[in-house]
Amino acid sequence: MRIAMWSGPRNLSTAMMYAFGNRADFAVWDEPFYAPYLKATGANHPMRDEIIAGHETDPIIVAQRCLDTIPDDKPHFYMKHMPHHMITGFPLDWARDCINIHLIRHPARVIASYGAKMDHMSLEDIGFPQQTALFEKLGGIVIDSADIRADPERMLRKLCDAIDLAFDSAMLHWPIGPRSEDGIWAAHWYNAVHESTGFAGAEGDLPEIETAYSPILKEAELHYEGLIERKLT
Repeated sequence: MRIAMWSGPRNLSTAMMYAFGNRADFAVWDEPFYAPYLKATGANHPMRDEIIAGHETDPIIVAQRCLDTIPDDKPHFYMKHMPHHMITGFPLDWARDCINIHLIRHPARVIASYGAKMDHMSLEDIGFPQQTALFEKLGGIVIDSADIRADPERMLRKLCDAIDLAFDSAMLHWPIGPRSEDGIWAAHWYNAVHESTGFAGAEGDLPEIETAYSPILKEAELHYEGLIERKLT
């Protein structure tokens, strides 16, 4: 089994990678198209030079590896992907041989969290239109991060059932600290999850968003609402 988990940034995606990576039967891969995206776009992200130097930057090679032999001879492969990394010209046919899962989060929470790490953002930076486009092209399963945080075992069991995978309680907890599968960018982005040993509890009220980001929020909500209608419940 090969899983392509698609989500925008600040969306429980690293915790989900840790959950699957804590199973003995899964190898995981952290954002394999991030370095190709940075090299191709010139996007000014934290640790850009280190990421490009430390990870494969050819999208064709990365795409081939998505379907290559699974690392460590594991039976299953979990790949954490971000829709906005798949820019025009990057191969996508490989994803048709995967189980595609779309992890979503309310855009107000994404904007607030992303803004705490980046000085600037656009709608495209947080990936909502790209995720809609990928869902329309690939289909797949939609799951809301809020539902996972509210009841991790229930939702992970439902997700495993939906993809015909036996649930493993190892998905609910993981060792504190960094993991060997982390991308180089973990030093900037993964502080909170490195301090965790499992999924955080249910979130509170939606955060207030700066007026400057109101247009982004409005557009992102349209994409979020289109996907949430299809979510796993």
